[in-house]
Amino acid sequence: MYLNEVNIIGNLTRDPELKALPTGTQVANFSVATNRTWKDKDGGKQEAVEYHNLVAFGRTAEVIAQYIKKGDQILVKGRLQTRTWDKDGVKQYRTEIIVDTFQFGNKAGGGSKPADTRSQADKDFDNYGKDEQPAAPAEPSIEYPEEEINPEDIPF
Repeated sequence: MYLNEVNIIGNLTRDPELKALPTGTQVANFSVATNRTWKDKDGGKQEAVEYHNLVAFGRTAEVIAQYIKKGDQILVKGRLQTRTWDKDGVKQYRTEIIVDTFQFGNKAGGGSKPADTRSQADKDFDNYGKDEQPAAPAEPSIEYPEEEINPEDIPF
């Protein structure tokens, strides 16, 4: 079995571009910067930045283009894909991350708390037992017969 999976957390380097394919499917193109830091052999702090090209399709593309802007943080799960084409007789390559799922991160210039994109049910679960407890759903009452059940009366 082979695996082509990418997980990155980074900041958008530009606003997403939303376009439509001839079929009507929405496509968002954007890029994300990630960095890593390490200490060199002399103990000095080093940093390297990588830039990643990402592509999202359909409703995912629409949501990303609508809510995420340059500088915003995003967590993306997807896969690598390389496209090739000829330009003036020279073969061109571009490796992109195709977005499968994503999660909003910190907003540019905002606080340090990521946006809460969980469902209302998840939020309610977190608050369960705090302050007020939600009312338990009413269970239907079962009425049992007053007489004893004879096993011979059961049809199976």
